[in-house]
Amino acid sequence: MGIDRRKFLKGAAVATAASTVFSPHAFAQTGSVRWRCASSFPKSLDTIFGGASTVAERVSAMTDGKFQIRPYEAGELVPGLQVLDAVQQGTVECGHTCAYYFIGKNTTLGFATSIPFGLSAAEHNAWMYHGGGLQLMRDVYDDFGIIQFPAGNTGAQMGGWFKKEVKTAANLKGLKIRIPGIGGQVMAKLGANVQVIPGGEVYLALDRGAIDAAEWVGPYDDEKLGLHKAAKFYYYPGWWEPGPAVDFIVNQKKYDALPKAYREILATACAEANISMMAEYDAKNQAALQRLQKGGTQLRRYSTDILKAASKATAELHAENSAKNASYKKVYTQWSAFQASVHKWHQINEKPMMDFQG
Repeated sequence: MGIDRRKFLKGAAVATAASTVFSPHAFAQTGSVRWRCASSFPKSLDTIFGGASTVAERVSAMTDGKFQIRPYEAGELVPGLQVLDAVQQGTVECGHTCAYYFIGKNTTLGFATSIPFGLSAAEHNAWMYHGGGLQLMRDVYDDFGIIQFPAGNTGAQMGGWFKKEVKTAANLKGLKIRIPGIGGQVMAKLGANVQVIPGGEVYLALDRGAIDAAEWVGPYDDEKLGLHKAAKFYYYPGWWEPGPAVDFIVNQKKYDALPKAYREILATACAEANISMMAEYDAKNQAALQRLQKGGTQLRRYSTDILKAASKATAELHAENSAKNASYKKVYTQWSAFQASVHKWHQINEKPMMDFQG
């Protein structure tokens, strides 16, 4: 007997809320709260922008409409790459973004999203929820007067769109490529000319030749952005983002002013968005990839030469960042120990099964 996924998720969330508020009329005497949420993503990307929508819908449903959050797409209130600033300054109460967009403020923020050759989506959640990662990253965000909640994950990403084939690490030198975060730092070490461009602007930059290559997420989102119309070579794996997370960030003072029940409901809604986004990408990416290939997209696997060069550059970068940044060293030391442990476990139980099934 089939189960409607959305009904199931909503039912589970409502049950959680009920245990918190005890009665459907618990908010009758509670004042209304109206927040604005600035997203780093265009509304056309229903999956990744949809994470903020999920949080807003669930918070409203679980408070009888007393707590309303309105998501705004990138550029509607503030540019997509200025969401953290807007939340920090109180221009908006909250935002939905990727922390690695802001490594210029503190490189350690990259760990909240994804690190090259790092954790898968499942492993990242394990680190966040049960491996000490959430508190470590909240300590970093605290310097900005912000509290953070995991609220989405895209899963392992593709390796980007290229106008020309890249067969060796030498081919990356001088290449103008859109890639943020620690992955961008690695590409820069390999000689690429790294650009950080909001999602809604990537297609035009690639189509007009302002950049030679670009990475975004994966087949479903990339198809919506039209990146296949600007470049035909589609590389994999996305070694720089094996399990990138999306954060729901909240101005700490605004969060502290919420009733306790609202704070708990917000956390519950973010956890649902975190699970739902990953599930949606897994459900939609393969069909999108098939459409892209039928339309002329040519898949290419990164060569061993490129992967080895990138892995070596990543290790060098960790050492350099750790030497310059105490918080980076602290997080990297704890994170790398967790990664080694969880990878050993998955090598035993998950990898053999995946290899056998093909």
